[in-house]
Amino acid sequence: MTRRNNARVAGFMFLFYIATGITSLILFRQATGGAEGTAATLASIAQHPTTVRLTAVLTLLAFFDAVVLAVALYGLTRDQDPDLAMIALCCRIGEGVLSAAAAVRTLGLISVATASTVASPDGAAAQALGALLLKQDGWSGTVGAACFAVGSTLYCWLFLRARSIPTWLAWLGVLGSALLVAALPLQMAGFLRGPVTYYVWIPIAVFEVIMGFLLLFKGLRPAGAAGAAPAVG
Repeated sequence: MTRRNNARVAGFMFLFYIATGITSLILFRQATGGAEGTAATLASIAQHPTTVRLTAVLTLLAFFDAVVLAVALYGLTRDQDPDLAMIALCCRIGEGVLSAAAAVRTLGLISVATASTVASPDGAAAQALGALLLKQDGWSGTVGAACFAVGSTLYCWLFLRARSIPTWLAWLGVLGSALLVAALPLQMAGFLRGPVTYYVWIPIAVFEVIMGFLLLFKGLRPAGAAGAAPAVG
């Protein structure tokens, strides 16, 4: 694809990926009904199998979102440093693969949730398995986020070096992504808990929304031309 087409695809995918993730989160919360505890959560899932299946579809769609976005960003940054761009590509694809695996676990939750409602020894075992699957979703999300953070940091650094987007926006992307690179391992290790684990996402969320609209409607400046008009081809 041309540079302009890659920019448009990347811009659209930034925004579509965000919309996919938010919709999936809303649907899953509807399926669980705000229940507290494993037993109540599984009981709610068993009552809303269609909603959970839609969540799984959106989670699988996130795999394609991540891959298409990664390839488009690679096309925009490989001329600056093909090796760093390839590492970033692999990180973002790894993020997508973890989303695909999460879709499998989400579908598995339906069967486990149904079995957990049965008053039998198997029902108790199903609740234990359900608790593990619910925890794995959180673990997988954190690991996938770490892959995202590394890939995003590299892509933003390449945009900064190329001066193909506004400098302030490139720095916002670099620093916002680097903040996640530092915070997520601390979260995995148990040193970072509470609301701060959500607040650290604010800078990169702002960056991605602005970047999405910028690439979709304006494209990139010619590499190295900080004051030049956006490229059109």
